[in-house]
Amino acid sequence: MSRIGNAIIKLPEGVEVNVAADNVVTVKGKLGKLQQKVHPALKVEIADGELTVSRNSEEKEVKAQHGLNRALLANMVKGVSEGYTVEQEFVGVGYRADLKGQQLELSLGYSHNVIFELPQEIKAETVTERGKAPLLKMTCHDKQLIGQVAAKIRSLRKPEPYKGKGIRFKGEQIRRKAGKAAGK
Repeated sequence: MSRIGNAIIKLPEGVEVNVAADNVVTVKGKLGKLQQKVHPALKVEIADGELTVSRNSEEKEVKAQHGLNRALLANMVKGVSEGYTVEQEFVGVGYRADLKGQQLELSLGYSHNVIFELPQEIKAETVTERGKAPLLKMTCHDKQLIGQVAAKIRSLRKPEPYKGKGIRFKGEQIRRKAGKAAGK
């Protein structure tokens, strides 16, 4: 029995959900519009401001798809009503992030600056305070997109375990290693 798949999704005020005949669910809200194709063995129903996902089979794959599709729909509803925010810190001497329109110019200790083009759906801002690591704040209504972009930016300079330098999510704990033991 899928516990996640059986959970009911409450629709907040101002969120519209439409289910097309080919099992494509469209969610519209104040922050945007998202679409997701639902597995054919699942049925999506809307009643009394609540969204439910049910399945017609007890096969292992269908059970897995039940929980997955319900979670994706819940993320879509939350995204178009509240949105998602990701904050990343740039830890290291000389590491900087400058935003020019939708282009993010990153100085990460390489011989050249890295230019990263942000998708139009993502709104970003950089915060630089004296004595603190530069911070990049990104907001978007699509959880999958913002997660993908944040992972791509982090992969440009992953945090290393000896000094902790690199791009990390705000509040992320980096597992540190002891350095080389001192000589005799």
